[in-house]
Amino acid sequence: MSDSNSTATSSSASPIWLYSYIKLRFFNRIRRFLRSKNARKRPTPSDHFDTSSSRPAKVISNNNEATMAGQVLEKQSGDDHEDDVLGLQRAVKKLHFGVCWEERELAAMEVGTLAKEDVKVRKLVGGLGVIPVLVSMAASEVVARRRAAVSALIELANGTYTNKALMAEAGIFSKLPKDINILDEPTRHQFAELLFLLSSLANTQFPLSSLETLPFLVGIIESGTSSIETKETCLGALYNLSTILDNAGNLVSNGVVEALLNLSSIKELSEKALATLGNLVVTLMGKKAMENSAAVPESLIEILTWEDKPKCQELSSYILMILAHQSSDQRVKMADSGIVPILLEVALLGSSLAQKRALKLLQWFKDERQAKMGPHSGPQTARFAIGSPLGSPVNPREAQQGKKMMKNLVKQSLYKNMEMITRRASASGDSSKLKSLIISTSSKSLPY
Repeated sequence: MSDSNSTATSSSASPIWLYSYIKLRFFNRIRRFLRSKNARKRPTPSDHFDTSSSRPAKVISNNNEATMAGQVLEKQSGDDHEDDVLGLQRAVKKLHFGVCWEERELAAMEVGTLAKEDVKVRKLVGGLGVIPVLVSMAASEVVARRRAAVSALIELANGTYTNKALMAEAGIFSKLPKDINILDEPTRHQFAELLFLLSSLANTQFPLSSLETLPFLVGIIESGTSSIETKETCLGALYNLSTILDNAGNLVSNGVVEALLNLSSIKELSEKALATLGNLVVTLMGKKAMENSAAVPESLIEILTWEDKPKCQELSSYILMILAHQSSDQRVKMADSGIVPILLEVALLGSSLAQKRALKLLQWFKDERQAKMGPHSGPQTARFAIGSPLGSPVNPREAQQGKKMMKNLVKQSLYKNMEMITRRASASGDSSKLKSLIISTSSKSLPY
């Protein structure tokens, strides 16, 4: 009987001891923080201005007034800082030991406000065990509680690698809602902003798994009710994840490529979507996913016509170059989709980088056409004249005239293409210059 009583007594005393230990450790950290903040350099007589009798009395008076004003401002600043620290102390205490959830919600809001104003407060709060509490609150089904927690986590994650790592260790990715339809737009944007901040861990040595975040991010960018700003934030997180080649498999398997191709047709989101696709196309799985997509190459060729989006033209031409490189099937698809006239337009009116890439693509199309024609194909001089039963050699003069006629046809075709390009272009350049360029250009320098 005595053993059972002693066991019960020890079990009841253990929580009390643990509670006291946590409180003692918490207040010790606050005390050390206060001491480090209040250990300011006090003004010494040597710091003041020289008040020798050689100076006028007015200058001495001004110096004394400036010194007194500085001391007053320093005292006010110190008082304000002490008030902030005391407020942080109360907020952290309520967040840990609050008697009700409403009190903890207010404490989370106060922690977020204080962390937003001072980066040193963010680092201090991260070491006080606040982050695991906020992560657990972020998984709550109560909207106000979840918003307060996620907002505080955003402020704590801003600019601090340690806090981001603590959030990942606390399981923030496993706390993400499985169904984004239960979230309103402000809450979606908050989660997207938090994931964007945490996705920067992908560029560090911290092991960040993308498996738990991808379904949530893809769900948001595919949702028709998400705002452009929220989708843009999610694209930033996907871009950070795509910079690590090992994440390409997970990104492709979660349908990121198709979602990005759809978003690339929206001008407000196209640049970030294309930048992420540019990271994926250099991988084997990413390139294969794009080759098998029904939107390729038509959607990428359409982006080449966006004269008001030069960066999008550069990114689209880069992706097309990677797809066309050493792939005859892709080049045939691009040619059938009418890419050559558009590449000519980009080569003349695009940015310098877009022009280089367009010319490279045009050179590939030209080389492939010449390789297909071969030495024994294409229009050549016939061995025998038509209509002669025994056959007779063709007159060399007639053969030369036929070659001239073919060259003229090619020039006329190019001239018509350039007329169409000139009409489409909104640039104010002199069209006669373009015409003279086409007339003086040999057909050998162009692929078609």
